[in-house]
Amino acid sequence: MSACVPTHATDPDPSRTERDHQPHSPPQGPRRRFRVSAADLSASIAVFLIALPLSLGIALATDAPLQAGLVAAAVGGLVAGRLGGSPLQVSGPAAGLTVVTADLIHQYGWRTTCAITVFAGLSQLGLAHLRVARSALAVSPAIVHGMLAGIGVTIAVAQLHIVLGGTPQSSVSANIGALPAQLAHLHPAAVSVSALTLVLLLAWPRLPGRLGRQLRTIPAALVAVAGATATAALAALSLPKVDLPSWRSHALAGVPDGPVLGLAAAVLTTTLVCSVQSLLGAVAMDKLAAGRTDVRRSDLDRELRGQGAANVVSGVLGGLPIAGVAVRSTANVRAGATSRHSTMLHGVWVVAAALLLVPCLELIPLASLAALVMAVGVQMVSLHHIRTVTRHREVLVYAVTTLGVVVFGVLEGVALGIAVAVGVALHRLTRTRITHDEREGVHHVHVRGQLTFLAVPRLSRALHQVPQGATVVVELDGSFMDHAAYESLQDWQHAHHARGGSVEITGRTGTRIAEPAGASAAGCRCRPWTPWRNHQCEAPATPTAGTPEEEAAEGPNGHQLARGLSAFQRNTAPLVRGELARLAREGQQPSQLFLTCADSRLVTSMITSSGPGDLFVVRNVGNLVPRPGEESGDDSVAAAIEYAVEVLNVRSITVCGHSGCGAMQALLKADPHGAQTPLKRWLRHGRPSLDRATDKNRPWARLAGREPADAVEQLCLTNVIQQLEHLRAHESVTRALRAGALELHGMYFHVGEAQAYLLTEGTPESGVFDRVSGATRAAGTSVTTGPADPTGTVLHGTRA
Repeated sequence: MSACVPTHATDPDPSRTERDHQPHSPPQGPRRRFRVSAADLSASIAVFLIALPLSLGIALATDAPLQAGLVAAAVGGLVAGRLGGSPLQVSGPAAGLTVVTADLIHQYGWRTTCAITVFAGLSQLGLAHLRVARSALAVSPAIVHGMLAGIGVTIAVAQLHIVLGGTPQSSVSANIGALPAQLAHLHPAAVSVSALTLVLLLAWPRLPGRLGRQLRTIPAALVAVAGATATAALAALSLPKVDLPSWRSHALAGVPDGPVLGLAAAVLTTTLVCSVQSLLGAVAMDKLAAGRTDVRRSDLDRELRGQGAANVVSGVLGGLPIAGVAVRSTANVRAGATSRHSTMLHGVWVVAAALLLVPCLELIPLASLAALVMAVGVQMVSLHHIRTVTRHREVLVYAVTTLGVVVFGVLEGVALGIAVAVGVALHRLTRTRITHDEREGVHHVHVRGQLTFLAVPRLSRALHQVPQGATVVVELDGSFMDHAAYESLQDWQHAHHARGGSVEITGRTGTRIAEPAGASAAGCRCRPWTPWRNHQCEAPATPTAGTPEEEAAEGPNGHQLARGLSAFQRNTAPLVRGELARLAREGQQPSQLFLTCADSRLVTSMITSSGPGDLFVVRNVGNLVPRPGEESGDDSVAAAIEYAVEVLNVRSITVCGHSGCGAMQALLKADPHGAQTPLKRWLRHGRPSLDRATDKNRPWARLAGREPADAVEQLCLTNVIQQLEHLRAHESVTRALRAGALELHGMYFHVGEAQAYLLTEGTPESGVFDRVSGATRAAGTSVTTGPADPTGTVLHGTRA
């Protein structure tokens, strides 16, 4: 993480003066201008250098016109890059589509294949309109990895013939059968160029030393093809080379010609492979860029819509089918791309190369491109994926899908994989092992596998072997329990408790996952697995006689308090008793003072992931810090600050505001000449925040780069900044800051988004709150002060 200090320019919006008569309404932000960052520009060049040879190689592998690969790469960058929902994913001709496209060209010809691509794009647009993109993620990863592995094997076997100087056959079996004859008639020049390409491709990323690190920034694919091309030219080798006919003779889409059912199956296959590969690639890019706050997560329905539009355009223009490409997308992210501009620019470079670099491209030997594509095919059979599916016991699904794709085709192989996956899932649901044993007086009932209604009779037999009044641990080593099994387990649990026994239900790691049945006696039907959101305990259906203490606490609030205390003593107290005993012995030693609003929706321990003894919390209406020395001032906050800094020696103080603050709303609506109630007298300490928020000469606070949503949010943000200034006016804080023993933090919590923001401030006159992502490791805001800092403080914020 690095400190980020924003700069503010004069607001160019001329209409701001007209809006300033509305004192509590934030102005509209300046219009955005199209700008390409240096990171996007450099990333686009890196992606282009990878895409150019791969696009030609994939076109060669499909037996399509070589221009078709360049058309697809350009359309993928410009159309899918602009309309897609994954800003960093790069689309174009993909190796995963090679087998499908080659089969279509062999059966129907090139012009009909282009028409099939158009219809596949229209199908993707229809699916995007139905918003079913997320459904594609339901496909088992073993099936997807098996499909890609089968395609990789098919590609590698076919391109091996070109590498050896021959011509590939129409199927994998034919290619394997013709391999001995091909090995007996090697073409030395083709083998030499292919070998050089593979050596450069494998060795370039492993260059050692400082020079090697600098050279590795050049894509290995480009170095391999360029090196092989230069060698072939210098040695004057007689080899087939890239032949790019004139664009005037480029074949476009034609009217589909073939059986309707066959064409429909072709469209379905192309749609399936393009969509699944693109959507899974978008999810993978989200994971790869998870720690970056400057990149939005993918919108999968929009991504599917962008891919559909790109396939329509590519098919019409005579290009290959398009999908998200993992190699180019990964290179794009690692090159530091920040927006979709990188993807679009790479498409522009492809167009320029297709128009201006034709003489250079026609020097490339076909054997070099074949070696490059063969290496890509081999890499699609990933050992990491094999280990993963083996660990999850899905190797059978993976193997069947791979063999099905190799022997029968992509659609047939995927169908076989789905059938096997369903069979495996059903087998696991029906195969449940239930054992019962006794160790040291405790009865253990261990359930291995999924607990469904089919296993209820065996579960019931095992549970009824437990003696009455015994201590029982039920271990559920599975991920699913249906309603019938749940009711059977709970009924037995209630009955065993009624007979004086005790039951603990745990997961596979021993973590407790069920609440003792005695909770129902207190009238609470909630269970620990109930989410804390909307956590409302219901009253029992029929009143039951309770203890004198429970009867004394009549009324909903009394019952809720009693139930909460009971649940604490039963579930939480045993877990924290040791830590609280230590704190009782050693005294409190909190690391920070956390000053926030009294709003009931702010759970400080949850937001900060803190525990007992970590925070010294001060809460009041509006998270206000009265300035010291004011007439009729409030000493309770000042006393807490002095105690925290001077006695507890806290190392940091956080002022935390939040969205929808009722105090700020009241401050906006307050009539300064009305009756002075206790609330209005307290809110006078927030008057400087209101003055600051409505001051036309001060810049507006910003939230993660955007303007506040309304006047209330603007005041909530400004209030945090103003209260930090009040905080620095306290003598104890000033001394600690000068000694370098204290840090100040400004924080804003958006309740509706469950999103925390940290204050980043270049000067005390402006404030920007940056989003804290899940990858942020520490809230590193800090305050420095001293003679060289006449303003008193400089706040630095963090971003992942």
